[in-house]
Parts: sequence; structure tokens; C-alpha cells
Amino acid sequence: MEYMFAEGFLGTRAPFFMDFVTLIVTLLPLLVALAILLAKKYQYTMHALIQTIIFIVSLVVFGYFEYGVRLGGGFEAYFKESGVGHNYAIVVLAVHILIATVTLGFWISTIIGARRDRGYKLLPGVHSSAHKKAGIRTFIGITLTSFSGLWVYLLLFVF
Repeated sequence: MEYMFAEGFLGTRAPFFMDFVTLIVTLLPLLVALAILLAKKYQYTMHALIQTIIFIVSLVVFGYFEYGVRLGGGFEAYFKESGVGHNYAIVVLAVHILIATVTLGFWISTIIGARRDRGYKLLPGVHSSAHKKAGIRTFIGITLTSFSGLWVYLLLFVF
């Protein structure tokens, strides 16, 4: 696993694994938006499949990230070379974690609800409006998670 801590590819102080995770998290809203477009084109089966794949890959990437952070010494180890105030960085990190945690709950709820409703033949159909609202809420959370994660990355490895 030494490669994880090799020099990253984004030209910052970040190690490889952090650059990789940041790239995936930055692309996540775009990937989810593309999956949403499938539903708008009435390709519901493909929409469900792609959303589920994106969700599972996101969990794997999150696990990879957590492993790297823990192995690398945690937040404090990465913060050492940052030029921003410690309290500010902690607040931004806390906000990011809060947004990401709430979003994960939304995402899980949306997927489970959709699978259940599809099994009962309520999607597409009677529950489409509620699913769309849950999907929008989840998409907004994913976008905010992406932006706040990018902000944490910039604070730790650029500024």
C-alpha cells in the first residue's frame, strides 16, 4: 500500500490516495446528474442500476479514503503543512462531515425507498413525485459534499 502515500498527481502536497479520492468526489455530482438524466429519458432500469453502482463505488472510495487517512496519521498529520488556521480548518471539516453524513442517510433512504416502491410497482407511478423530491434532496447533498470536500482538500494541501 505504499503507492497510496506516493506523490499525488494534482500537483499539490497531497498523497496519491487523497488526489484520487478528491477527483472521484469532485466528479460525483456529474456522474449522479448523468444517472438522473436516464430517468428523465424514461430509462428507469438503467437509472436504478447506475445509481446503485455509483453508490457502491462511492462507499468503496470512502473506505479507501478512511483507510488512507487513518494509516497516514489522521487529520492532524495532514494539517501540519497547511497555512490556514487550525480552528477554521476544523470547522470546515466538521461542516463537511455533517453534510456528508446527512447526505449518506438521504442517499440510503432514497435507494431503499426506490427499490421497495419499484417492487410494489409504485415506481414509476404513484410514488414518482416523492422519489423525485428525495432524489433532488440527495443530489443537492452530494453536490454540497463534493464542494465541501474539495474545500477541505484545498485547505490541507494548497493553502
